[in-house]
Amino acid sequence: MNILIDTCIWSAALRKRATSETAPLISELKKLLFHGQGILPGIVRMEILSGLPNPSDFSRIRTELRKWEDFPVGSQDYESAAEMLTLCHSKGFQGSLTDFLLCTLAQRYDIPIFTTDKDFTHFVKYLPIKLHPIPE
Repeated sequence: MNILIDTCIWSAALRKRATSETAPLISELKKLLFHGQGILPGIVRMEILSGLPNPSDFSRIRTELRKWEDFPVGSQDYESAAEMLTLCHSKGFQGSLTDFLLCTLAQRYDIPIFTTDKDFTHFVKYLPIKLHPIPE
């Protein structure tokens, strides 16, 4: 089964030093990637690479991410993400454009999202999405 991997998971593995809190996330990410189950949308690639002040870090992480193709995203996905954003905002829940694009892809392809972003626990109340369990 494929899994959409959110920016926070990639960042834990590529941008930060492993801690006792992030070690299980990194282990799960490695397992998913080893089995060819990890999905990387281009917008997540952009978020991971954004704001890296050290050019060598940017180059290292870009090289690592180039191992994975961008998951295809079409016009209808952006339109659906906008609808989802509007619905969740009307219910009092905020989220980023990236969050709602991931929700759209998760719904369209019936694949769970691997994230530690607490906003998604609110989105599942109103959107037909599934979350990948967080390992402990």
